Amino acid sequence: MEPITTTAALASACARLSRHDFVTVDTEFLRETTFWPKLCVIQAASPDEAIIVDALAPDIDLAPFFELMANPNVTKVFHAARQDIEIVWHRAGLIPHPVFDSQVAAMVLGYGDSISYDQLVQRVCGQALDKSSRFTDWSRRPLSPAQITYALADVTHLRDIYLALLKDLEARGRSDWMGEEMHVLTSPATYRQDPATAWERLKSRVRKPRELAVLVEVAAWREREAQSRDQPRGRIIKDEVIGEIALQQPQTPERLAELRSLPKGFERSRYGEAVLDAVKRGLERDPKSLPRLERDRALPNGATATVELLKVLLRMTAEQHGVAAKVIATTDDLERIAVSDEAPVPALSGWRRELFGDKALALKAGRLALAVDRGRVIATERQIPAVGSASQK
Repeated sequence: MEPITTTAALASACARLSRHDFVTVDTEFLRETTFWPKLCVIQAASPDEAIIVDALAPDIDLAPFFELMANPNVTKVFHAARQDIEIVWHRAGLIPHPVFDSQVAAMVLGYGDSISYDQLVQRVCGQALDKSSRFTDWSRRPLSPAQITYALADVTHLRDIYLALLKDLEARGRSDWMGEEMHVLTSPATYRQDPATAWERLKSRVRKPRELAVLVEVAAWREREAQSRDQPRGRIIKDEVIGEIALQQPQTPERLAELRSLPKGFERSRYGEAVLDAVKRGLERDPKSLPRLERDRALPNGATATVELLKVLLRMTAEQHGVAAKVIATTDDLERIAVSDEAPVPALSGWRRELFGDKALALKAGRLALAVDRGRVIATERQIPAVGSASQK
């Protein structure tokens, strides 16, 4: 199959694809040397056909593809959709809708945590994929026959996977669960790269307001610089260096030069001057304007044991209902639940609460007991005697 290289051919193909209830979609991109993903190839399939699009062709406008992504009458089916959606968001300023992510559906149906596409193809379609072209240079032209075969396989098998998972979701009454899961995936907030919140992705040891203020300002400067220059964040300045700057708060080139994590001469560069300006802005910030710094939570006495019990309950629930434990609750969720019945975690809302959250609270309150029956963990309801009853005397 020859890749589509013109706008007219792409428009014609997208018009055909849009006549169907769903299309499967995947992209091939490069990101090693850029901040934004460099879109190289688009592949899509309907029940009738599959296409491959050369996104780097000089005479192509991808507008017809983006119109297809925005078509509310066509479900866009991806596997591990986040990076593909990020590309559409960055290039066209829109979120594909409606969306179905086969990786999320597989977790909801108990195929395991974050199952890969080739594993899902093996389990649903009974076929093994050749992944040898996965890490090839997708920007080189012409695309090789092996690359084209690999790219198309990522959307042709996905048709059968989608239909199988959709049928299973409906049979098990979990279609509404998928709707909840797609909410975060299709929210623009998921893909906005706001410099003001760039500090949140950093792991640092900052604890004081002044340290946090410097961290926020330096991280925001790096984010703006990386976006404007289209370079990876680490090429501007590494994460651990930002943390060290926040702790040391250098205000002169000489102090900046004392940081061993910076290359020699950095303090005299344009970047060095910009970092010092960011430090100054941080030190001048009103502490009241700073975001809230969540401190490491030290679990109160007894909570650690409660977390361990909740982990057992979670594994039991996941096995019983055929749902990946990871998609029900995280360890952080369990720690928060152990501390508070009103913890603002996904495990205490929606389908997760019905499946697990209410039982977790009942276990905390002593209304639920865990036991082993024939080698399997089971949960049984307990009657709590009223205060002053005969059983308590």
